Amino acid sequence: MPNLTLSLLSDSFAVCRFAAGTQVPPPPPTSFGLVVHAAEETTLVCTESEAPAKAHIVDAGWRCLRIEQSFDFSVPGILASVLQPLADAKVGIFATSTFSTDYVLVKALDTERAVAALVKAGHEVKRPL
Repeated sequence: MPNLTLSLLSDSFAVCRFAAGTQVPPPPPTSFGLVVHAAEETTLVCTESEAPAKAHIVDAGWRCLRIEQSFDFSVPGILASVLQPLADAKVGIFATSTFSTDYVLVKALDTERAVAALVKAGHEVKRPL
């Protein structure tokens, strides 16, 4: 697996759960946001300050790591090369992808342990200025 460069985004995020079929407005264009509609629920990831009160569950206190490189879909193991060191360090995650890259959220309290595990695995982690 290649060594990756990840950026730790400056915002703190919330993962919000809604009933299936709930129409959730897209998060404002910040550093990262996500809406997923599935048969069993709707999930919104947004900055903590944008977390809607009407969500059934708001799980706040997440930090987001963005993989800076883009890889063709046929390249195996990119996300695994990030998730395995985090699993070995006993860091829980919320992972998602866009067309171009992957994002891994870790609880804010686990941020330093996550960064240390990724660096130990040979990855570079850029911190916000």
